[in-house]
Amino acid sequence: MTGKLRHFVFPWAALFLWTAAFAIPAYCGPAQLRGAGATFPLPFYTAIFDVYRTQSGVEVAYEGVGSSGGVRKLLDRSVDFAASDAFVGRTWTKEVRSRVLQIPTCLGGVALAYNLAGNPALRLDPDVISDIFLGRITMWDDPRIATANPGVALPSAPIRVVHRQEGSGTTFIFSEYLTKVSPEWRERVGAGQSLRWPVGQGAKANAGVAGLLRQTPNAIGYVELIYALGNGMTTAAIRNRSGRYVLPTTTSIGLAVPETIPDDTDVSLTDTPAAGGYPISSFTWLAFFREQNYEGRSRQRADELVRLLWWMIHDGQKHALQLRYVPLPHVAVKKSERILESATFDGQPLLKGLREGAPERAAR
Repeated sequence: MTGKLRHFVFPWAALFLWTAAFAIPAYCGPAQLRGAGATFPLPFYTAIFDVYRTQSGVEVAYEGVGSSGGVRKLLDRSVDFAASDAFVGRTWTKEVRSRVLQIPTCLGGVALAYNLAGNPALRLDPDVISDIFLGRITMWDDPRIATANPGVALPSAPIRVVHRQEGSGTTFIFSEYLTKVSPEWRERVGAGQSLRWPVGQGAKANAGVAGLLRQTPNAIGYVELIYALGNGMTTAAIRNRSGRYVLPTTTSIGLAVPETIPDDTDVSLTDTPAAGGYPISSFTWLAFFREQNYEGRSRQRADELVRLLWWMIHDGQKHALQLRYVPLPHVAVKKSERILESATFDGQPLLKGLREGAPERAAR
């Protein structure tokens, strides 16, 4: 691990994970890009954007306001790109979908983290998870939890459920998984970035959920893996579709990716059929306008955005594992390259122009 990234994974992560203030200070220099959205990939983006600034001189300011908030900012034209853990094109009108492109940037896993005395290793079945978040299983020593965890001394204590309070791509991933494994969850709650939770206490962003879990004995909640690891929390092994209890790791998350994905990269990885795959895994995406000449936007700014995105899906990937994310598989990189090739300025492909004018910069 490089000294630069060690700074982010350990001292930086410890500071970040205890705060819910995610705004990156404004940069006053001329070469700046702005993004907003998901907190799921925030540690990854913060780290690699710092590396990119050092290499390119371009400052990338990113705010972790949640996936829904980032999409709103993009459609308001107040940021250059939005980050979302849900493929946002699913809910847009056909007209909006035709104007916006999305590329995946890495993979992560939503972990079930809990705060129990002694930090016992737990195994959880899909129906048990759904019933905990539906409020049907309310005690830690419930027989259905005990059956999957023989020999574990479970406390006779109420389960304290923690969930996100704002629109969240992490919530979408978790709730999408529950709709696949629980008919009752699908009928009563469904999948979405914002939900009417049957039970539990809300907290803002992944870091807020992680912080509340640490402060609340007998609590359970869902967070992106790095937030659980950064807070020293225990995570559950979840029974996947193959019947295996799988912990969230970079290896098990990577196994959830199928050999082929659609051209637009809109693929769900939850409830994977892969034998060793972690069942609550997902790509995370960046969204941006296909036509970059809008509202007085300069060609230089459009060029810088495409350079950044190209770098993220290539050189930026080598930092993913160090930050407990999974780099894009080759199939996703190739699909993303083709998507970037369709970004234009005044109808002319931006990437083609960059390659012809300064190929070493376009590919850096």
